[in-house]
Amino acid sequence: MICIRLSGETNRNDELKIGSDLIINPAAYTAVDRAEDEADLAFRVNAEAPKILARWAATNSVPIVHFSTDYVFDGSGQEPWSEDDPTGPLSVYGASKLAGEIGVREIGGVHLVVRTSWVFSSTGTNFLNTILRLAREQAELRIVSDQFGAPTSARSIAHGIMSIISGSAGSPMEVNMEEIARRFSQVDGLLHMSNAGETSWYGFACAIVEGLRARGFALAVREIVPIATTDYPTRALRPRNSRLDLTRLYDQFGFQMPHWHDALAYELSDLATHHSKKAG
Repeated sequence: MICIRLSGETNRNDELKIGSDLIINPAAYTAVDRAEDEADLAFRVNAEAPKILARWAATNSVPIVHFSTDYVFDGSGQEPWSEDDPTGPLSVYGASKLAGEIGVREIGGVHLVVRTSWVFSSTGTNFLNTILRLAREQAELRIVSDQFGAPTSARSIAHGIMSIISGSAGSPMEVNMEEIARRFSQVDGLLHMSNAGETSWYGFACAIVEGLRARGFALAVREIVPIATTDYPTRALRPRNSRLDLTRLYDQFGFQMPHWHDALAYELSDLATHHSKKAG
C-alpha cells in the first residue's frame, strides 16, 4: 500500500509506508482543462507525488515504473515523436506530467518512464465510455478530426509492461531486481508505448459507434460530424500530433503492441459482456 500526504506539514520520512519489490505508478491528475485553473493540484499529483515515490524507491533499491503522456510534446509536424525529441507542453497538464518525468529521472534510482497516448478502457472515465454515453443520448455527435494519435487500451499497456519486466522468464515473479534494472537501463529509463496504427478522435469515435452497433447496443446517434479543433474550443490546448514512435520498444524488447482496432474490439466485447449481464 502506498500512502502519500500531499498537503499540510509533513515529515518526509513518514510520507511513505510501503513494502514492495517493484512500484508501478499509474496515478495522475488527468482533468486536462480543469488543470488550467488548478495548477497547484495538478503539479502536486503529477510532479511532486511521483518524485516522492521515486525518492523512496531509490533509497530502498526498488525499481519504479511511472507513466507519462504524449501531452509533453507540442504536437507540431506529422512524424511520430521519439523519446529523444525535444518536449514542449502546451498545457498545465502537460507541463505537470513533464515535471513528473524529470523528477523521477533526476532522483537517479532504477526507473522506467513510459509515455503513452489516448488511453481507454471498458471501465472508468475515458473517451470510449464518453462516446457510449453520448451515442445513447444524442442523434448527432461532433468530434474533432484534426488531432491525430493512437488510441491505447489500458490492457495493452499492462501487457506491455509485464512483457518488459518478465522477458524470457515468462513471469514477473521469476525475475530478479538486477535484471529489471538492466532492462530499464537498455532504454535509458524512457520509453514510448501506444497501440499500433493511428487515427483522429473522429475516426476513433466512428470505430467505437460501429463496434457498439455490431454488438447490439441500442444507440440514438445517427450522424457523426467531423469538426476542426477551432470549432471546439477548450480551456487547454491539445497537441495536433500525438503520434508516438515505437521503434525503441520493438528494437530493445522485441515487443509489438497490438493495433488500436484490435485493442478496441477487445474492450467493446468486454463492454457488451458486462451490458448483457446487467440486462440479464
